[in-house]
Amino acid sequence: MLPQMPPRSCDTFVALPPAAAAGRVIFGKNSDRPADEVQEVVYFPAAAYPPGAALECTYITIEQVEQTHAVVLSRPSWLWGAEMGANEHGVCIGNEAVWGREEICEDEALLGMDLVRLGLERADTAEKALAVIVDLLEKYGQGGNCMESHMAFTYYNSFLIADRKEAWVLETSGKYWAAEKVEGGVRNISNQLSITTKIDKGHPELKEYAKSKGWWDGEKEFDFAATYSYVNTARMTTSRGRYCEGYKLLNKHKGSITCETMMEILRDKESGINMEGGFMTTGSMVSILPQQPNMPCVHFFTGTPDPARSVFKPFIFVPSITQLLKTSSPTFGHDDPVKKQPRFQNKPDRRHELYKKHESAAVVMETVQDQGKKLLKDIQELEKQKISEMESILQNGCLDTNQVVNLFPQCVEEELKIYS
Repeated sequence: MLPQMPPRSCDTFVALPPAAAAGRVIFGKNSDRPADEVQEVVYFPAAAYPPGAALECTYITIEQVEQTHAVVLSRPSWLWGAEMGANEHGVCIGNEAVWGREEICEDEALLGMDLVRLGLERADTAEKALAVIVDLLEKYGQGGNCMESHMAFTYYNSFLIADRKEAWVLETSGKYWAAEKVEGGVRNISNQLSITTKIDKGHPELKEYAKSKGWWDGEKEFDFAATYSYVNTARMTTSRGRYCEGYKLLNKHKGSITCETMMEILRDKESGINMEGGFMTTGSMVSILPQQPNMPCVHFFTGTPDPARSVFKPFIFVPSITQLLKTSSPTFGHDDPVKKQPRFQNKPDRRHELYKKHESAAVVMETVQDQGKKLLKDIQELEKQKISEMESILQNGCLDTNQVVNLFPQCVEEELKIYS
């Protein structure tokens, strides 16, 4: 067995009314991945498939459904699934790596990131997405290298799933799982199991399996995180660590959380939420989910590393959206080293146009004081302008579909212009 990577992960957050302002649900996620990994923002329209069609995921092929929903995804550009994303019905999902007592299977199966995309493509509510993921988990399992490298980086997954009305946390250990409906207004997940005794849904053999392994005596109250991992659940929200720090930041702003608040949390470096180093925040997402079904959901994506010097760019689902070319990485078809056996023999250049220009701009921001400050100020002004425009749409309830069909690509063009 190859050595396991040290536990590193991401952070996902949700705020529901009344913790979130203006009666909206606010969702946010940082994707923390190897620093040289490219994250792309891509769109796939709704589609219909003939009965019995096959679907090729990152490593395995599964049965396709007859109808999929339109999705926008932020994903490591070498794989099929996604770290985070949304669908046309206002469902948002983010996943985290988790480790525990159950030995991780290195056999190739569905990645947690595949399950994110499958949940978005196949469900029109958060609760249905949860059902899709656990059904696929039971049928196909989870496993496989989660990094574009010879080094094995494998883990189980937790998920935060939200829609306009509610949110669920789903945490897994092998095929076993527990789910908690979010109550109390705010919730975050990080790289540890966090569901304790409030288990609203669960694998039918969850407790019996733990008992058979000697992890639970069958007498004391069943605590999922304490039983399936090594977490001291009594100290989860007081011990230093990203989960605890995220919990504190959410609660600090409870009652007035907006999309700007969530962006500020994702940019926080002191807490470690905005990660730096060999693993870093390579992509970020914030979504506004109004409870009124006639109002559009607004999804912001960076498509670039380090949200502190990136632009959150808005996306709204409307008909006739085309692929987001300047945040889409090159494709290599059957020549892709991920598809060839043995896998990962080399690593092609997967940088998309925005990534390349942002990479050069980040160097300027880091090394050329005056020019770097101006660049940062200009991209911050662009973001503020876009947030203001989106707020106007949400306040007035007036959506010109012709105007927003190219909303995200146009913002990318404006960002590129600043970098040039």
